[in-house]
Amino acid sequence: MVVVGRIEGPYGVRGWLRVRSYTDPPENLTDYRPWHLDRNGDGSWREVRVEQVRPHGEGFRCSIDGVADRDAAAAWRGALVAVQESVLPAPEADEYYWRDLIGLAVTTVAGTDLGRVETLMATGANDAVVVRDGDRERLIPFIAQVAREVDLERGVIVVDWDPDF
Repeated sequence: MVVVGRIEGPYGVRGWLRVRSYTDPPENLTDYRPWHLDRNGDGSWREVRVEQVRPHGEGFRCSIDGVADRDAAAAWRGALVAVQESVLPAPEADEYYWRDLIGLAVTTVAGTDLGRVETLMATGANDAVVVRDGDRERLIPFIAQVAREVDLERGVIVVDWDPDF
């Protein structure tokens, strides 16, 4: 399962839900089906049938089969929204899902080990990998000029980066 969003809470009195998308662009959330919800964060996914999804502010509102009133909708507050990996489109050449980069080793073009990718972040100008080596954390821009090679099979990202920075 791949987490693509989160239920923020109820919307109105007829069982609609407010949903935050974790996809980029956010509208992609509306294309992926079926949705699976995990109310407790323990991996106990329940497939649900989404009846309608509409843009709303910075997120979406949706109606789900079997959720007919505000109390039923409130019970899903905080639930994660996921889809099976197989429904996601394959990335284009030189594109990667963030989840595939987390945990990869990061080395410089000179062979210096910098640590492992802990997470990624969108900085506005570009994405950055957060690389941790023990107590040291580095933010390295994930752009072609810096990230020279990504080898998912070997589990490594080679970067043109000063290890002292």
